[in-house]
Amino acid sequence: MVVCGDDALAHRIAAELAEVYRRSVVLVAPATGGPDTSGPGVRLQHTAQAPPDEPTLIEAGVRRAQALALLYEDDEVNMRAAFLARRLNPHIRLVLRMYNRNLGRRMAELLDQARGHEETTESDGHDATTIVLSDADTAAPALAATAVAGTRKIVQADGLLLRAAERIPSEAGDTTGPGLVTLALLSSTTHDPAGADGSDRSGRHAPRLLPDDAEIRAAAGHGTVVLEAVGHEPAPPRRRESRGASPRELLSPRVRWALAGVCAAVVALAVASWVTTGDHPLHAAYLTLLDLFAIGDPAVGEATARQVLQLLAGLLGLVLLPLLIAGALDALGAYRSAAALRRPPRGLSGHVVLLGLGRVGTRVLVQLRDLGVPVVCVEDDPEARGIAHARTLRVPVVLGDVTQEGVLESAQIGRARALLALTSADTTNLEAALGARTLNPDLLVALRLYDDDFASTVYRTLRAAHPEALTRSRSVSTLAAPAFATAMMGRQILGAIAVERRVLVFAALDIAEQPQFEGRTVAEAFRPGAWRVVALDTSGPVAPDDPEAPTPPGPTGLLWDLHPGYVLHAGDRVVVAATRAGLAELLGRAGADAQGAGVDPCGARAAGRGARSSSESAASPSTAPSTTPGG
Repeated sequence: MVVCGDDALAHRIAAELAEVYRRSVVLVAPATGGPDTSGPGVRLQHTAQAPPDEPTLIEAGVRRAQALALLYEDDEVNMRAAFLARRLNPHIRLVLRMYNRNLGRRMAELLDQARGHEETTESDGHDATTIVLSDADTAAPALAATAVAGTRKIVQADGLLLRAAERIPSEAGDTTGPGLVTLALLSSTTHDPAGADGSDRSGRHAPRLLPDDAEIRAAAGHGTVVLEAVGHEPAPPRRRESRGASPRELLSPRVRWALAGVCAAVVALAVASWVTTGDHPLHAAYLTLLDLFAIGDPAVGEATARQVLQLLAGLLGLVLLPLLIAGALDALGAYRSAAALRRPPRGLSGHVVLLGLGRVGTRVLVQLRDLGVPVVCVEDDPEARGIAHARTLRVPVVLGDVTQEGVLESAQIGRARALLALTSADTTNLEAALGARTLNPDLLVALRLYDDDFASTVYRTLRAAHPEALTRSRSVSTLAAPAFATAMMGRQILGAIAVERRVLVFAALDIAEQPQFEGRTVAEAFRPGAWRVVALDTSGPVAPDDPEAPTPPGPTGLLWDLHPGYVLHAGDRVVVAATRAGLAELLGRAGADAQGAGVDPCGARAAGRGARSSSESAASPSTAPSTTPGG
C-alpha cells in the first residue's frame, strides 16, 4: 500500500493499514508534514513537492503496489497524481480524497475508463476501482452530532440510508424504545450525562461497541446508540436559495410603519372629503390625491371644510416625499447587503457557535442547518471557503480573531447552547473553549484536537473545572481514517459513525467471499464486539431453517428487519456493522481464502463511494448476482 499526503490524515491511514490490517505501507509525505506517527510496518519516504513526480512514485513502488491513497488537501494535486499513477500502473486501486463531490464522482468515472474495457478486473482477481472519499463528509455528521444531545447519526451512500439514534438515559435509567439493533453502549450514565468521553480508549469508561444481550441488560442506566432504520435514501427536495433580499428586508420596520401611517391618513382625508362635500367617493379620493401631490387647484372661494382638507393633504404630501426617498434608499441598501454577511440578531439564544469555516467547518454547518439548528459562525479569514456557503444559507457570521476580546461576545456565546471549535489549530480551539467557558460555564463544548493524549488531558481538566458541563473532543483524521483504510482494502465502505471517541464502520460484503458467514444464521454470525449483520439484499428467496423466519425479498429488495434464524447463503450480500479490528479480521479471512485459490487477497469486487465505470459492470456480470442500493 502507498499513502501520499501532507497532513495528519495520511499518517493515521498509514498506521491503520499497518496496525489493523497488517499491510506493508509506504508513506510519501513532505519532510515538514508533521510528526512521524507512522509506527512499525510503515516506511516513510520524504518528498519535496506535491503532487509527487514520476520518480517519487516509482521509488515508492507504485508499479507493484495494490492500492494508492492520494490524500492532499488540494483537489487538483490529487487529480494530477491520480492520472500519473494510473499511467504508471493501470491495475492499481486508487483512493482519492476530494472535497468537491461532483468533480470527484466524474474523476472516478474517468480514471476507471482510462484502464480500458478489458482491464476492469485482472485475471488475478485484482480490483483497480477508483474510490473517492471526503474526510470532511465522513467526520461532519459526528461533529455536528456533538452539538445536539440525542441526535440521529445518518450514513448515506449510493442510495442506501442508515439512521442511528443516540439515546441519553432518562432519570429512571430507561433507554428503551423502538429500534432495530443496539450498536453501542455509551459511557454516559443517568448520574453522569457527560460520561467519560475522551478520558481513555479502553477500560471501564470506554464505550462498548456491538454488545450482546447480556451486556445490554447489565449496563442499565447507560446511554445507547441504536440503529433505527436501513432503507433507500429518499430523493432530496430541490431547495430554492434566495439570491437577493426578501420583501420584508427591502424596507426597515420604521419605514414600513411610517408608510402605513401615511396611507391611513390619506384614506381618512378621502373619507372626510366625501362626508363633508357630499361628492362621489371615487371623486373625493381623486381630489385628495391631487391635493396630496400638490397638482390640484387651490380651493379659493370654496367651503371652509374643503380648504382645511386641502391644507392637510398638502402637509401630508410634504411628509410623504422624504418617506419615499428613505424607502428607496432602504431598499437599495437591502439589495446591497443581501450579498453581505448577516450579523447575529439581538436576543438570539439556544444557538450553536461554530468556530472555523474551513472544509470541515463548512460541512458541519450544512449538517446543522439540515437538522434545523440555529448557528452563528466565527471566522477570521473573510476569504475562507465556507463564507460563501454561510452567505447562501443566510447564517450570521462574525468576522474576527476568536482570541481577541469581544469576538465571542458578538456571537452571543453567553446565550448559546454549544460551541464547536473546528479550526485546524489546537491552541486556537482550546483558547476559544476556555474563553467560552468563562462567559458561559454550562456551555457544551466540542473541540477538534489532533493528538489523542492531549485531547484526554484537556478533557479531564475541563471536566474537573466544570463538572456539570458537557465536554467533547474529536479528531477529524481519527474519524475519517477507518473509512479510507478499508476502502484501500477494496471493500465497499458505506460510511462510519462515531461512538464517542471510537468508530463503527458500515460495509457491504458478499457472503460468497465470507466463509465464516455462509451457512450460518444471522444470530450465529454475530460476534459481540467485532461485527454484526444489520441488513441484507438477496438474489433469490431461500427457505430458512427457522420456520418462523420471514422469507427474504426478491433480487432487488433490501431486508433490514432481519430474523435471527435466517440462514445466510452464498447469493446474499449483507450490510455489516463492524469495529476496525473486526472488519480487518473479516477482510483477512477473505484474503487468506483468496490466496489459497490463487487470487490476490485485495481483489475484492466492490467499489467505494466512487462510481463504477460502465465497462466494469459489463465486464463482470456474473460476479454480481444482486444489486444493493448501496452499490
